[in-house]
Amino acid sequence: MGFLFQFPFAVVHVFLLLPCSSTAVLDAVTPTQPLIDSDGQTLVSKDGTFELGFFTPGPSSNRNRYLGIWYRNIPVRRVVWVANRDTPATDSGSSLSVDTGNRSLVIVSSNKSVTLWSSNATASSNHLVTSLVAELLNTGNLVLRDQNDTSNSEEFLWQSFDYPCDTLLPGMKLGWDSKSGLNRGLTSWKSPDDPSTGDFRWGIQVQNNPEEFMWKGSERFHRSGPWNGLGRSGAPELRDNPVFSYKFVWNEDEVYYQYELKNKSLISIVVMNQTSYLRQRLAWNEGSQSWGLYASVPRDRCDNYATCGAYATCMVSESPICECMKGFKSKSPEMWEMAEWSQGCVREKPNNAEGFVRYSELKLPDATHSWVNKTMSLGECRNKCLQNCSCTAYANTDIRGAGSGCSIWFADLIDMKMFSTGGQEIYIRMPASELGMYSRVKEQGDSNICRKEDLELPLIDLHKIVDATANFSDSNKLGEGGFGPVYKGVMADGQEVAVKRLSSDSGQGLKEFKTEVILISKLQHRNLVKLLGCCIQGDEKMLIYEYMPHRSLDSFIFDKGRSRLLDWGKRFDIICGIARGLLYLHQDSRLRIIHRDLKASNVLLDRELKPKISDFGLARIFGGDNSEGNTKRVVGTYGYMAPEYAADGLFSVKSDVFSFGILVLEIISGKKSRGFYHSDESLNLIGYVSTSC
Repeated sequence: MGFLFQFPFAVVHVFLLLPCSSTAVLDAVTPTQPLIDSDGQTLVSKDGTFELGFFTPGPSSNRNRYLGIWYRNIPVRRVVWVANRDTPATDSGSSLSVDTGNRSLVIVSSNKSVTLWSSNATASSNHLVTSLVAELLNTGNLVLRDQNDTSNSEEFLWQSFDYPCDTLLPGMKLGWDSKSGLNRGLTSWKSPDDPSTGDFRWGIQVQNNPEEFMWKGSERFHRSGPWNGLGRSGAPELRDNPVFSYKFVWNEDEVYYQYELKNKSLISIVVMNQTSYLRQRLAWNEGSQSWGLYASVPRDRCDNYATCGAYATCMVSESPICECMKGFKSKSPEMWEMAEWSQGCVREKPNNAEGFVRYSELKLPDATHSWVNKTMSLGECRNKCLQNCSCTAYANTDIRGAGSGCSIWFADLIDMKMFSTGGQEIYIRMPASELGMYSRVKEQGDSNICRKEDLELPLIDLHKIVDATANFSDSNKLGEGGFGPVYKGVMADGQEVAVKRLSSDSGQGLKEFKTEVILISKLQHRNLVKLLGCCIQGDEKMLIYEYMPHRSLDSFIFDKGRSRLLDWGKRFDIICGIARGLLYLHQDSRLRIIHRDLKASNVLLDRELKPKISDFGLARIFGGDNSEGNTKRVVGTYGYMAPEYAADGLFSVKSDVFSFGILVLEIISGKKSRGFYHSDESLNLIGYVSTSC
């Protein structure tokens, strides 16, 4: 999944499977074949994955009997659904049968005098039902259907998936169906030994912009954030990945959330924990033969609902974790000092102007008091907000592509969490007096580098980089160049990054740092490395790039073992990729850019061995028709420098082309330009190639 949260393993309701000498396995329950508890009968899905039967939770002194579903071939029973959770039988004489008159399933007591539980037909049928049958599907869904109706195999008179208990299985829907009036949500067990309805719930609130909530009783304690086309705005790490796929459907007929397992051999479920404020994803570990905790929500204090109150952002890595937004102040400074932030913040000045400030990387605020239009553009959304003096903020509802849709807030902005990356943009209404003062830059002086010239490059706090790199541990060091050391880091949300740290004794300084920030933040090409942010704090100056798992090209072509991974087709693709990136710099970008330090160690390889040109600290920008320059300070790497540049300081696009030619020779030959020596003819690499052709 790409992330793993560590939490103390909470209590979940599991029971040892006890052997039953007279167990009888059924493949269906019919009007003439009930499922009888005293006979030890169970109903099993066709593939043998799930089993339905009567059970007693907890100690042997507990006499209550329930009808439930569990995974059949797992030695530690984990009940995923209970029919009569609030009306248990008190002995083993009860049974599950089909009631043809009411077209339902019923659990009756031992003397058949008391109906303990009954299903209601969910789907309406226009034809005469002639042969009712109850089956347990391979998904774990208990269904009641007409055995003779072959017109629609997916239409059931009733199904357990419409009435979940505390567990969400793959393929199960969490949410509303307007046609049937169903509201599918999870409710915890009362205790590990008592499956009756507990206090904790998880469901979808559908008014305005739908989003998931968790409640204890009527009190909210967690909110997911609205779905933004890719995932929940409050959980940017929960997006489609090699293990899970996530789905959120929102139309006039239904609103629901659903997940699927891409690898069907895996077993993973989502459970509302009965003893704490937690929703947990559990996974079955075949090696340890136990259920393990994969992830849990809320993950931290900032995941708790409205921790910081109104108009404040929460970031768990900060101290304090709550901060008023620009133009706002704490409503109760005394309580704020005592680390009690729930009263939130208030505006410092009246909101009497028509202006907005953009905030990025946020969990969008509570959408209960909002308005939504799925077809508006962001510009139309802004105008709509300006037309209503009660509007406090606006944002896109869908962030895929260029963004689309409009969400407008009309009340205080509550429950906002700040992420290092992956959050969403929102535009918050501000007085004119605040608009000119606003800046996301907290540091003065050199920190403006990352914000000037409309770069809007995210600033990342130093302590986050320290945490991500394990305090710049040697084990995370990827290498070192003229700029300084480069470290691998893993951000709090699981994103892998490469951190270039400017060394105090580096041959490059603030000028080169500025050049790289200005250039790479404006350049967008698949063969150029992507800059994610920068960090300027005290004497520290760092650039944070996307992480390239295969590192630099030189680690492949000059290594006897790894070079075997590069066949001629792959080497040709790498050469073409570098050429495309260089062509973009020289001709296709808005400004002509000369790299001046193109070499194998400055070409990075992604997971698919696609090349990306990096390290723009020595680059030069030319406007108009200018394409060459002169310098007294010759910088770069000997062996790759064009003769006129090394001797006289003259550089142009031809200088980069010369470096590219050397690089092509290295890729083909696997030999370094610097250090190559042919003993017979005393030639370097380029001389040897020229005499051999």
